[in-house]
Amino acid sequence: MRRVTVCIALAAALGAAASAFAAPPSADAAAKLEAALKWQTGEVPLGEGIAHLSLTPAWRFLGPSDAERVLVDAWHNPPAREPPLGMLFPADVGPFDPQGWGVVISYLAEGHVADDDAEHQDYDALLREMQVAARAGNEKRVRDGYSAVELVGWAAQPYYDRTEHKLHWARELRFGDESEHTLNYDVRVLGRRGVLVMQAVAPMAQSESVQTQMRDALALVEFSPGHRYDDFNSGVDAVAAYGIGGLVAGGLLAKAGVFKLLIGALVAAKKFLVVGGIAAAGAIARYFRRNPAA
Repeated sequence: MRRVTVCIALAAALGAAASAFAAPPSADAAAKLEAALKWQTGEVPLGEGIAHLSLTPAWRFLGPSDAERVLVDAWHNPPAREPPLGMLFPADVGPFDPQGWGVVISYLAEGHVADDDAEHQDYDALLREMQVAARAGNEKRVRDGYSAVELVGWAAQPYYDRTEHKLHWARELRFGDESEHTLNYDVRVLGRRGVLVMQAVAPMAQSESVQTQMRDALALVEFSPGHRYDDFNSGVDAVAAYGIGGLVAGGLLAKAGVFKLLIGALVAAKKFLVVGGIAAAGAIARYFRRNPAA
């Protein structure tokens, strides 16, 4: 299966930042767009059946094409080279609600991620290294005319459930001199040949409710038989070049050398950009982050 991801290369992200932030759709356009969305409930397959969602009444789902329409047409993110697997929304909020937020789901087919390092991670030390990496990139971001980005700390320290093979964590970010900090919540569900990626961003003011709902969302997604973590066949399946620590620090982008340690993609409501790594995030944040005044 091809790698399905909502990450965008740094160069493409910087190019997108060169144009001004698009105005939000008018009320009529927003209503028309929302009316055209095809919401799904119940059992929902993901990625040609590699995984599935078992949705409770508290959640609803948009497929790849509708998710891309929300990200691009409603929230003004640049189009990704491939659409995500879909988007998960709490049933009581919509894409155009002032406090609306969603979870972008994608699949990263970079091999089987070994979890034998999970109990040996020093997440405080990892955080410090990530903070150093973030600060190191700020000089160039500011020189290029963009806001600096600060990794304030863990909003929730990484936790790996070895039984369910699910990893989740949350970070608190600050863009420029903005007083409102950002919550970046990440989930990775480990599978046979790759990981499911679930990403959500919201203002820190919504931290408690978003984190509670994201923990509930963990139970909704599972790999299908034949694609589960324990189905790994060392004789035929590739192994990822990183482990649990690499997933937290940035996975593929970290090993590719784009940055020594990268923070995973930001995905957020309205004006958050879907980007790969904190370097790109900082460069375009002022165009695509949520702006309450707007």
